[in-house]
Amino acid sequence: MNALQQYIDLYLEHRALLEQHSAPALGALRASALEALQGARLPRRGSEDYEATDLEAVFAPDYGVNLTRLDYAIDPAESFRCDVPNLSTCLLHTFNDVPHISELSRRNCGAVCVETLAEAAARHSEVLAAHLGRLSARGDLTAWLNTLLAQDGLLVYVPAGVTAPKPIQLLNILSAAQPTMAVRRLLVVAEADAHVRLLACDHTQGSGVESLNLQVVELVAGPRATIDYYDLEESGTDTRRVSSIFVEQHEGSEVLIDGITLTNGITRNNFHIVVAGEHADTQLLGMTIASDTQHVDTRSFVSHNAPRCTSNQMFKYVLSDQAVGAFAGKVLIQEGCPRVEAYQGNRNLCASPQAKMHTKPQLEIYTDDVKASHGTTIGQLDQEAMFYMRTRGVPEGEARRLLMQAFMADVVDGVRLDVLRDRLHHLVEKRFDGTLAACNGCAVCSTN
Repeated sequence: MNALQQYIDLYLEHRALLEQHSAPALGALRASALEALQGARLPRRGSEDYEATDLEAVFAPDYGVNLTRLDYAIDPAESFRCDVPNLSTCLLHTFNDVPHISELSRRNCGAVCVETLAEAAARHSEVLAAHLGRLSARGDLTAWLNTLLAQDGLLVYVPAGVTAPKPIQLLNILSAAQPTMAVRRLLVVAEADAHVRLLACDHTQGSGVESLNLQVVELVAGPRATIDYYDLEESGTDTRRVSSIFVEQHEGSEVLIDGITLTNGITRNNFHIVVAGEHADTQLLGMTIASDTQHVDTRSFVSHNAPRCTSNQMFKYVLSDQAVGAFAGKVLIQEGCPRVEAYQGNRNLCASPQAKMHTKPQLEIYTDDVKASHGTTIGQLDQEAMFYMRTRGVPEGEARRLLMQAFMADVVDGVRLDVLRDRLHHLVEKRFDGTLAACNGCAVCSTN
């Protein structure tokens, strides 16, 4: 059976119920989503020209969807506390796909508006009308499925000239007794000269039940705006995650995205970035540590639609046991866009003979006077370095861990939140020495 069709049928059968509990701004997008999905099929492994995620298989289970917007008998603020010293954030929660915003969080965000999409329909309807769904319309079928089924989400709106007083932390908790699809939506709009930092943490509570996190994130950086977005996955082995991040940058804007996968089951991360203004700067970093039979697949697309802008991509994987990684990245420099500097790198370390990595970097350039390069490597641990460390009394296991930590250091060092960067160094160390497993809480927010 066509995996998409079961969700199309679900929507058609329960359209009135879904619309009854949905934010109006999302309802306005569903007709286009339904049209894009009708008759379509998700790609299977081998149907693309590299070893991508079998999306048909990921969506094939009959996941439940929370059509009636039932809340859950949990107080996220009591279940998950942030104990990292000196990391003070504006903390928001999404439990499965139901957002929670406390009044304290609203106050901590100062002049930055944090609202559910349903709330924003009354107070910031013009922001939703201008931006919600506009970027994700460029996405693939999974983004359209999110648009078809999403009922609410979060808006982070930073007015012109405003700097968020604290980082905004989005704690996404996935927990269900039966197979469940959490359909999440986030829109971030930073107007001219605005600055905001966000940390999104995905966690699975409990285990033994297959669940799917289907999320769409849209980031709009106005002229000279700055957005830092850290995306950390620390989910369970039964979790499937399909995440699509869409970015639009205007003149002089700066965007940093750092995607980190520490524990997971099957993950597909899509990054779609349009650089639409001169002198914009894009930093796209990614780090994956996968073991056992975990699967992590990254697709990135950066389109330079304006001259005199820069982008830098670096994705690193460390794979052990029977883990599988995949990367397909494309940089497009449009005609009439001179003096662009664009760099793309994918570096991979297979720490066991059974681990597999599939990689495909691409450049398309339609103008002169640019600097652009791409490259990829797949290797194993440096045996000479291992021998050197062993001869000086370093045990083999510790030597392996130190080399793998060093391999990942530059991606972690790209984090511009000092306390988070230090904490990630510690978590990476724990992940490599086997003491960090899929959490039931928030390991980033723990001092253990």
